[in-house]
This record gives sequence, C-alpha cells and structure tokens, in this order.
Amino acid sequence: MPDTPASSADAGAVTPPRPNAVVAVLAFAGIVVSLMQTLVIPIVPELPKLLDAPASDTAWAVTATLLAAAVATPVVGRLGDMFGKRRMLLVSAVMLVVGSVVCGLSDALVPMIVGRALQGLSSGVIPLGISIMRDELPTERLAGATALMSASLGVGGALGLPTAALIADNFDWHVLFWASAAMGAIALVLVVAFVPESRVRTGGRFDAVGAVGMAAGLVCLLLAISKGADWGWTSGTTLGLFAAAVIILLTWGFFELRTAQPLVDLRTTARRQVLFTNLASIAIGFSMFAMSLVLPQLLQLPTQTGYGLGRSLLTAGLVMAPSGLVMMALAPVSAAVSKARGPRVTLMIGALIVAAGYGLNIVLMSAVWHLVLVSCVIGAGIGFTYGSMPALIMGAVPASETAAANSLNTLMRSIGTSTASALAGVVLAQMTIDLGGYALPSENGFKTVMAIGAGAALLAFGLASFIPRPRLAVPAAATAPAAETSAGAASGH
Repeated sequence: MPDTPASSADAGAVTPPRPNAVVAVLAFAGIVVSLMQTLVIPIVPELPKLLDAPASDTAWAVTATLLAAAVATPVVGRLGDMFGKRRMLLVSAVMLVVGSVVCGLSDALVPMIVGRALQGLSSGVIPLGISIMRDELPTERLAGATALMSASLGVGGALGLPTAALIADNFDWHVLFWASAAMGAIALVLVVAFVPESRVRTGGRFDAVGAVGMAAGLVCLLLAISKGADWGWTSGTTLGLFAAAVIILLTWGFFELRTAQPLVDLRTTARRQVLFTNLASIAIGFSMFAMSLVLPQLLQLPTQTGYGLGRSLLTAGLVMAPSGLVMMALAPVSAAVSKARGPRVTLMIGALIVAAGYGLNIVLMSAVWHLVLVSCVIGAGIGFTYGSMPALIMGAVPASETAAANSLNTLMRSIGTSTASALAGVVLAQMTIDLGGYALPSENGFKTVMAIGAGAALLAFGLASFIPRPRLAVPAAATAPAAETSAGAASGH
C-alpha cells in the first residue's frame, strides 16, 4: 500500500479540499476537546456542595471522563478506519455537545457523571484528526499539520485552566458546560463544512469481543490507578482490580492474535518503531502531567509555608497558559526538525528539554516568573515530543490503520498521565508539613515529584533511542511500511 496520503485521497478528488481550512478546523476541534477535560478543575473542590454529595462520590465527575476516554479512543479509532474517520469525528463531537448539555442541566450527581462520561467519549477527536490529515493533505503539509494537531492536546489543557477559573469566578458554574457545548457545536459545524470524508477504509467486521475485552481491562487498570489512593493501595478492591486487569488484558491479547480482523493489530503494534514510540509516549504523558500537578499547587499554597506563593487559581491558570502557546508556536519547528533529521531525533530532543525543565524547576521555584519560565521550557519539550509521535506512528503503519494506531498512541499517553497523577498523589501525601493543624505537601515532596518527572522524560529519551534510525535512501518502489520502516520516511510525509 502506498505510504502517500495524497494518492489515497485522490481516488475521489482532484485536489485535497482547502488544506488550510482542514488543518485549522481539526486543530480547533482538538483544542475544544482538550479544553473540556480541564474545565471542571476549578469547581472540583466545590462539587460536594454543588451536587449535595460526598467528595468521594463527586470525584467520579473526573474519573468517569478518564474511563470513558480510555475505552472510546481505541474503539473510535478502529471504527474510523473501518467506516470513515470524518463520520466518527462527527459522532465524537456530538458526544461532546450532548455531554456538555447534560452537565449544564444537572444539579445532581448522577446526571453530572453521565454527562462527564459522554464528554469523555469525544476524546478520539485528536487521533482521528491526525489520521484525516494523512489521508487528505499534500505530503509537504503533513508534518507541520500533524505536529499542530498533536500539540492541540497540550494547548487546550494549558488554556483551559485560566478560562475555566475566569468563568467559575464570575458566573454560575453551569456556564462552564454551556461554553463547552457552544464550542463543541461550532467545531461540529466547521467539520461538516470544511473537512472531507476520506476514502481510505479497511471495511470488514468490527471486533466486538475485542472491544469489550479491552474496555474491561482498561477500566480495571485505570480504576485501580485513579482510585487506589482513596481505597488504599493494599486494599482488596485495588489489588483485585490490578489482578483482573492483568488477567483480562492477557486473555484479550491472546484472543486478538487469533482474530482475523482484530480491534488492535498487536503484530503491527509490536513493530520496533511503533512499540518504542508507544512506550516513550507513556513516559512523556507521565512527565507532562507531573508539571500540571506541581505548579498550580506551588502557586496556590499559602506563603506561610515558606515556598508557597499564595496566588489564586486564576493566577495559576495564567501562569500555565503560556506553555500552551509555546507548544503551538513550536509545532512548525518540530516539523522542520523531523523533516531534516527524522522524528526520532525530534522526540529525543523534546524529552531532553522536558528533563531540563524539571531540573530547572528544582532550583527555581520561589517566584511567579520562575514557574512561568519552567512551564514554558517544559511546554517546549512537550511540543517537540507530541509533534514527533504521529510521524513515527504513521511511518510504520499502513494508511488503512492510521486512526487505530494513532488512537492507541493517544491512549498510551493517557495511561502515563493517570499513572503520574496516582504516583504524585502518593508522594505528596507522604511528604508533608503541618501548618495550623493541616497537612500540606512539603517542599521536598514537590522536588521529589519534579525529579520523578525528569526521570520519566529521560526514560522517554532512552526508549526513543531504540527506535530505528532513518535510512539514507528509501527505494521509490517501496509501497508498504514494514517493521523496519524508518523515522526518516515518516518525516517525508
């Protein structure tokens, strides 16, 4: 199968329709979805009062989104490859709008959890958007466009916190969700108007058994990771869920290897380039989320601690916002480096920048500008890494499997962020100081989390070093990516 997206798209069209519009609309849709994931953060402490429910129950407003996203992302990616990526992109956008409306109308726990779960079902937008770009854009535009689309995850997350804090401080909390519904509706209309449907499809029968098995295994795993601190890491429930996850996922893998049309092609996933890119993605996802946990807390802790800066949530969001702009600004730089040296090198450079950012944070954490600088440095590294991952994945899989492969890569990042949240929570809960009878995370606790974040970035660098080096020349007759497909081929998209 040719590894050139234009050739597949040209089967039904003379030229790719409005490349600039396609890129802008898809990037906007990605930012809207990632904004949705952070909109609820400012009101999490208030949810028990707002919904008249215990804090342990209102935490499901966050957990439900995480679990729904983990299940939906690989399933929607596979359905996109089979039945149309634009079609599944529209379905995802509809889920975002419907979920936001449900939350906007809710004043009780159950509808809030249902709405947040529906919002989580929209998380496949970014991998679907990257896959549409591969099918529809000219070769010379693909690297920069996919880097921008991939970076939209971080951009939306960084911009979402100050936006949500501003809304929560000045309006009724339901406005958060009505704003999300409005942006989702705009994205939906723009996709209908400007994004074409790709003709690159696999067809075949959907692997329902594989989907159920993968969903069950992921729910058990992520539920144990996200709720382990509340239930106790050695409790029967937590250990039982971890054991169930191992058993279910091993059984699922055995089944997938023997299925003619599996949900996830594990043989493709085991290719060296795909495998080590996904492993590096887990480490980078972990490293990115460590920053999101540490910096806002440092900014908001009282100055009486000696290291807290006593700022508001809005200020914390504004400090984080420039990192999102840096990610977006560096998307073309990431693409240029990938084109010149291959996306493998881009990934390794990004990982080192992230590690340097955490190292800087360990010694610079006593002023607001210190944290702005740190967030921008880490954001720059994340921009490089997130920009390179789609190119590495697409350089090693057929065009007909792009959505599924990119969705799995997105899932790997999500597992990394979930693990970061759990581990950082354990560290900060164990390393505390007493201030007026309240236990607060200690300065050494934050520095430990930063060191772990730096270590995760260095681990990503090491894993990326195992990705095959780009070949000096690629035969013109080559038509199908193989296990040894080079990162240099990816950078030529």
